[in-house]
Amino acid sequence: MTPLIIAIDGPAAAGKGTLAKRLAARFGLPHLDTGLLYRATGRRVLDAHGDPADPATAEAAARALRPEDLARADLRGPEADAAAASVASIPAVRAALLDFQRDFGRARGAVLDGRDIGTIVFPDAPAKLFVTASAEARGLRRWRELAGRGLAADLAEVTAQVRQRDAQDAARAAAPLRQAADALLLDTTELDADATEARALALLRERRGIVPPG
Repeated sequence: MTPLIIAIDGPAAAGKGTLAKRLAARFGLPHLDTGLLYRATGRRVLDAHGDPADPATAEAAARALRPEDLARADLRGPEADAAAASVASIPAVRAALLDFQRDFGRARGAVLDGRDIGTIVFPDAPAKLFVTASAEARGLRRWRELAGRGLAADLAEVTAQVRQRDAQDAARAAAPLRQAADALLLDTTELDADATEARALALLRERRGIVPPG
């Protein structure tokens, strides 16, 4: 049988990462947060005091990426967010990381979450979800995440940053953020993690005939 690929896309703080981890556990599949690839690439550029918006510098960092880079503790926060958005807009960076993502999923299937999984990385995936929520809800979630890590932040500013990232992701020339034509839409504005998982499982079962093993 062809290994199952579940592609989950959506904007920042929509809950796609948490959902991807839960579905990976449900289906017994490995999970890859592809956003970490871009965050780790951006962090490598920052470590070298380079400019994340410089194509040559960013591509070199992407090609030098190691698995252990994805486990770094400094891949979140405003500086890392901005660097990730910059490198992710560079076509050469996305090309450099494309094979990594595809190889990860092809071996035995996977749940992958990001912004172009269903449109670019695995356009033929049998299960695609586009997870979104209002900017206000996502800003609040990000603000709470920062507060939980002991980082002071202004809610209005955090929400503005979420909107700015949305605009960047949607406008970039390389793999812009958009819902694949055959992706199932899941709005999590009013849903917690448990309800989001339940809704995703229902969508996959009812619309795609896909159910967890056992």
